[in-house]
Amino acid sequence: MRKESLDFLQRLVNTPSPVGHEARGQRVWLDYVAEFADETFSDAYGNCVAVLNKGGSPRLMLAGHADEIGMAVNFIDRDGFIYVRKLGGVDPAITKAQRVTIHAKHGPVRGVVGNVAPHLMKGDKEKKVPEIHELFIDIGTASKKETRKLVQIGDPITLVDEFEILRGDLAVARAFDNRIGTWSVAEALRLLHSQKGKLKAEVCAVSNIMEEVGLFGARQIAYSLKPDACLVVDVTHATDYPTVNQQQHGDIKIGEGPAITHGGCNHPEIMARIEQVAKARKIDLQHEAMSATSGTDTDAIFWTRGGIPSGLISLPNRYMHSPVELVSLKDLQKIPVLMEAFALSLKSGEQFKVRI
Repeated sequence: MRKESLDFLQRLVNTPSPVGHEARGQRVWLDYVAEFADETFSDAYGNCVAVLNKGGSPRLMLAGHADEIGMAVNFIDRDGFIYVRKLGGVDPAITKAQRVTIHAKHGPVRGVVGNVAPHLMKGDKEKKVPEIHELFIDIGTASKKETRKLVQIGDPITLVDEFEILRGDLAVARAFDNRIGTWSVAEALRLLHSQKGKLKAEVCAVSNIMEEVGLFGARQIAYSLKPDACLVVDVTHATDYPTVNQQQHGDIKIGEGPAITHGGCNHPEIMARIEQVAKARKIDLQHEAMSATSGTDTDAIFWTRGGIPSGLISLPNRYMHSPVELVSLKDLQKIPVLMEAFALSLKSGEQFKVRI
């Protein structure tokens, strides 16, 4: 991977962007894409957009969500221990005994999620999976008054784990879901910038907010931009490790290319075009089926206004919603190339419509 692109990915992943508090990560994203855009802007709630070939047609939106799962300060007891609420799909069982950062008004506050030593649990007949309200954070204070000088109710919390190359092209981080999406749309814009003379479409690269709690940012920005078509980038579950039921969850492997999803919100003509350009660029694709929903921003975008033809491209990800999400950088690099090829394939004024 190009050094500057890898450095950008690392900065994105390591910059805390918990749900509803994405501004720091959005600043990193905007600073990077500004070089490759005709204009950039953000809206009332912090969705960010970079536009290339303004005035072209059709208008193509490339979208990834900027937010990561986290927690928020919910209660402080008399001894200064902090209890939390979820921000998105946090698993309490793997959050115990983790180091955390509380993003307080006057600066970051480090803490640890408390965990009772096994020596003190010998009398327990069965180990209980904790619920989120049972987790507590210790920041080393001795009273409620002391804790409240440092943090306040509502302050967001993230785990400390950061980007690391595990081996070869495999990388691990806490927030590939979905910093890989915002990275991909930015990189697609960079590739298209050098091809602007061949581009017929207007391309709007979008880093949208609050996906993890209801797809809210995608709804906002899709309504405002009124795109003619949209490609969404997110992670999907790799199923190539022990205990995962492939008969139930499909056969998706790390290192065998991006995955595309068929059915539901995924417009058949959009998906056919993705397959066409992938074949032309010799990009191997994996395939997924869906039933009612995809669990991504595609679900919100495709029904906005009169319906926006949309397609989902996903990066295989082991151990999703954990501090050790694992992806292949070779798989990741193919996604911006796929979106670049899709954008360049669009004819002036082209529209997508189901053939009947």
